This record gives sequence, C-alpha cells and structure tokens, in this order.
Amino acid sequence: MNAPRKLKVATASLAGCFGCHMSFLDIDERLLDLLELIEFDRTPLTDIKHVGANGPVDIGIIEGGVCNAENVHVLRDFRANCKILISLGACSVNGGLPAQRNHLDLRDILKAVYSTDTGLASGTQVPNDAELPLTLNMVHPLHEVVKIDYFIPGCPPSGDAIWKFLTDLLAGQTPHLGHGLIHYD
Repeated sequence: MNAPRKLKVATASLAGCFGCHMSFLDIDERLLDLLELIEFDRTPLTDIKHVGANGPVDIGIIEGGVCNAENVHVLRDFRANCKILISLGACSVNGGLPAQRNHLDLRDILKAVYSTDTGLASGTQVPNDAELPLTLNMVHPLHEVVKIDYFIPGCPPSGDAIWKFLTDLLAGQTPHLGHGLIHYD
C-alpha cells in the first residue's frame, strides 16, 4: 500500500521581523513529525525561488505586511499557486509594527532616514534605483490585497499555536486556537 501523499507547504516573509518563522521553528522536534505529513516548497529552508515551481501548493503561509511592490507580487503569486493561504502573525493580520508608519507621510520618513538623520554622510539621498521595489504609501495587511483563508494572530504566535493550527488543518478539521494559545508578547 502506498503512503498518503504529503501536502506541499510554502512560506514567505514580507514586511516584518521574521519572528513568525522563528516561532515555526519553535515547534522543535515536532518538525520531524510534521515532515512525515508535508513537504516544503518555497521557504527559507529550500532553494526554491518561486512558489508552485514544482506544481500546485496545498498550503501557503505568509508572515509580514505588504509594504512594497515586490511584497504585492509575492503575495499574489502565493494566492495564485496555493489552495489554502494562511496569514501568520500580527503584521500579516493587521499590519503590525511596520504599519506604524501609516500615519506619517512616506516622503518625510524617507527623507529623515536617508537624508537628514544624524550620523549620515553629507549629500546622502533617498535611494532611487530600478532594482529596488517601489515602496507603497501604506503598509497593508494581507487580506487587503488577496483573499486569505485562515488567520493565525500573535506577535509572534507561539510554536504551540502554529503546531495546533497546522495539525488541525492537516487532519481535515477546522483549526481552533483556544485560550492560552493566542497571545501578544
């Protein structure tokens, strides 16, 4: 008898601190159990550059908000290639800390950071290169750009919360994070 097909999982980090991926690693030795059920597509752990390059992906997990044109492209690519898309952590769910800039004028922020802040070399200017992604005026949560199927809140969500959510989902159950698994540290 053949073993059941492993589900393909892809992950990405957009505008954030990468803390949600660190929490994913906090699953610790349970990662080995998870690897019995899934195979990774595009993640920081693989050398796969484009989601779905090896066929459709079952579950996409994205942390971080959307702050530039590259984030929009990656997010839309995930939505187009993932059957289920999960928003992981406060930055992806509501913009998180990166969205704190939303009440400020982007030009003023860039000027302060690159031109007028103390300690900068004389004549420093805001970078303007075609290789740099266009910065959006606002940081957006993922659901403002694409349809999201599930949300895992937290800053960051704990490894236990991610484990519970994924194992519920992989078992064909509606994921439920009860009291104690959702927190903001």
